[in-house]
Amino acid sequence: MITLTTIKGSSFYLNADLIEKLEELPDTVITLANGKTVRVRESAELVVQKIIEYKRAIHCIGFDLEMK
Repeated sequence: MITLTTIKGSSFYLNADLIEKLEELPDTVITLANGKTVRVRESAELVVQKIIEYKRAIHCIGFDLEMK
């Protein structure tokens, strides 16, 4: 999960695996696989970076477990 901020300033966790589309209109709009949308303060680029970090962390954890 990644941490994001709503337009009103509240932090929340979003399951990055549910993201279907990411648009930067003036706000960043995230469309989820179920069709719901979420507007966040973070730029689309920052959301992508957070997703990459999340995916890397998951794959590294799996790799570490295989090595033990």
